[in-house]
Amino acid sequence: MDAVISMLSITLAYIMPVSTITKNTKEERILIQIKFWSFFWSLILFGSLLRGQQKPYVIETYTIASTYQKLKVEYPFVKPIKPLRSTKIRTKKNVVYKRNGTKKLRADMYFPKSGKGKVLPAVLLIHGGGWITGSKENLGVMAEHLVLNGYVAITLSYTLSTEAPYPASVMDLKTAIGWMRANAEKYHLDPNKIAILGTSAGAQLATLVGLTPNSSVYGKNPLFSDRVQAIINIDGIVSFIHPEAYEEGKSAGIWLGGSKTENWKNWQEASPLGYVNEKSPPILFVNSAKPRFHAGRDDMVSIYNEYGIYNEVHTISDSPHSFWLLHPWFGTTLRYTLEFLEKVLDSGN
Repeated sequence: MDAVISMLSITLAYIMPVSTITKNTKEERILIQIKFWSFFWSLILFGSLLRGQQKPYVIETYTIASTYQKLKVEYPFVKPIKPLRSTKIRTKKNVVYKRNGTKKLRADMYFPKSGKGKVLPAVLLIHGGGWITGSKENLGVMAEHLVLNGYVAITLSYTLSTEAPYPASVMDLKTAIGWMRANAEKYHLDPNKIAILGTSAGAQLATLVGLTPNSSVYGKNPLFSDRVQAIINIDGIVSFIHPEAYEEGKSAGIWLGGSKTENWKNWQEASPLGYVNEKSPPILFVNSAKPRFHAGRDDMVSIYNEYGIYNEVHTISDSPHSFWLLHPWFGTTLRYTLEFLEKVLDSGN
C-alpha cells in the first residue's frame, strides 16, 4: 500500500494549474498533455491495486446466539428467544424433502399434538443469512409458536451460495412446496392453505417464490403446484435493481453469480418486484427501522393496491435488522404474523 501511495504522490506532482496552460508554448502544452495522461493511467492502476488488496469476504456465523452477542451492546435490554418447553407440540426433525444426487435437503416439521388427524393450514419458514449462511434452526421458535396457534409449521435447509449460486435455492423452495402438497394427506395439512414466511434473505426468497408460481422462468411441476396462498416478508428486499437497493453488494453478488454490472440478468430476474400481477397472493411486510431492508417495498405495495390485493406493512420503530430473533420484538412480529394469517388463511381458531 505504501508503494501505491508513493506512486500516486509522484504522479500528482505532474499536474499543473489549468490557468497556466494558455501562457505556455506549444511544446509545453504537449508536455502537459503527456503528464496529464500519465496521471490518468496512474489513477487507473492505483484503483486496480486497491481492488487487488481488498480483504476476502468473511462469512460470519448467523444464529440466535450470535445475533444477541452482536446487538446487545447497542440494545442492552434485548434477550434472545428460546425454544418452548411445551407438551402440546410434536416434531419430526430432519425429514428429507429433496435429493440432489448424494446430497439430501432436510426439513423440521412441527405439529400440534391435540386434534391429531385434523387438517390444518401450513406455514413454510425460510431462514435468512445473506444467501450464504444461516440455518433452519433459527426459525424453530417461530415455528413452535405458530403450532400453538393452529398451524403446521415447517422450517428447512436450502442450498446456500457457497454450494451453488442462484437459482438453486429458489428451486429448492419450489420443490419443498410441491413436496408439502404431495404429502398433505400424510401430514394432515391443507394443500389449499399454504403460506410462505421468510426473514432477511429468506424473505427475499419467500417473496420471489410466492410471486412466481408455476413459472416459465423456474419451471413447472407437472404434478404439484408451487403456488402459495400468502407471503410474509420479514425485513427482506424485494428488488436488487431498485434505486433503494444500492447497498446490496458482495453477498448478493456471490449468490447471483457476479456483481450487478457483471450479471445484470440474474440481479433483475431474482427481483420479486417484477413479478407482481393480478393473481399474486396477499402479502405482509414486517420491517426493521433500517431502510436498506425495505428496498422496493413501497413500489410493490403500490402495485398490490392497484390490483386491489390485500397487503399489510408494519415497521417496528427503533429496531435493528434480525429483530425477530430477540425480545422484545419477537412478540410483535409474531402478533402481526398471526393476525395476518387469520385474515388470509382462516385457521379456524
